[in-house]
Amino acid sequence: QVHVVESGGGSVQAGESRRLSCIVSGLTFDDYAMGWLRQTPGLEREGLAGISWRGDIAVYADSVKGRFTISRDNTKKTVYLQMNRTEPEDTAVYYCAAGKNIPHGLLVSGDYDYWGQGTQVTVSS
Repeated sequence: QVHVVESGGGSVQAGESRRLSCIVSGLTFDDYAMGWLRQTPGLEREGLAGISWRGDIAVYADSVKGRFTISRDNTKKTVYLQMNRTEPEDTAVYYCAAGKNIPHGLLVSGDYDYWGQGTQVTVSS
């Protein structure tokens, strides 16, 4: 079975940093692009960041560009989301996802094949 497991969520004060981790098992990790997406009540799921299978290409949504950084360690089969200068608007459930074929620029949820359960991040002002 494929398992995608996020961790690192919780409460954070606005302006502080947080790093989310995602450990993947059950697939050939470096065959897959990885992404971080988030869901806020009342809003559609938003693609935040994506990274190519090799890690040489990364893309970001405008809402987090310059604040968040995605990275991956193919040896550890882990992807990270470094969240800096957090804002209350960043409050959401954050999902990690894996996809073998990503035709729309790494930020479209429907392009991904496997998903984690999500981890809640709450940013307090």
